[in-house]
Amino acid sequence: MKYAKDKKVVVGADFAGFPLKEAVVNDLRSRGWEVTDIGVLSADEKDPEMFHRIGLKVGAKITEREFERGLLFCGTGTGIHIAASKCPHVHTTVVQSVAAAKRAITGNNVNILAMGAFYVAPQMGIECARAFLENDLGSGWEYWNNFYEFHKLAYDELEAFDYDKFKANGFEVERIGDFDLSLNL
Repeated sequence: MKYAKDKKVVVGADFAGFPLKEAVVNDLRSRGWEVTDIGVLSADEKDPEMFHRIGLKVGAKITEREFERGLLFCGTGTGIHIAASKCPHVHTTVVQSVAAAKRAITGNNVNILAMGAFYVAPQMGIECARAFLENDLGSGWEYWNNFYEFHKLAYDELEAFDYDKFKANGFEVERIGDFDLSLNL
């Protein structure tokens, strides 16, 4: 697997997200990152892939354990995020701020971050990507006791989630464990 700690990431964008992707990719490469770009590869690409196809391709790179993390870009970030989320073991979110990008990884352990070029300026996208790629689950922002354990449990239960079992169990989550839900700051 290609890890973020080794400065390796997979990216993809549709035609609307292309300009933001390029700004982020240029920054990452200038800082020593090895970027695998699924596309689109130019602003004037003839017959570019639609957002959902790019999202599925990047999601597959996570599902197949080729990459630990990925970045996706479209007009809003939403459509490409939905597509990637169809792939098993993909945990993705859309962000529009550095704080949200950092919390997405430190609190929720997402493995794909999506951004919308209609709403995220290039420098903001660069900073969001840095926050996402330079942090890990539990690294910073521990607001309460057992912050890491609490969020790791949620991640593990989501990874193990099977809808058919969930439905058969009366729509009750099969619990791996529990934590006190009080915020002991």
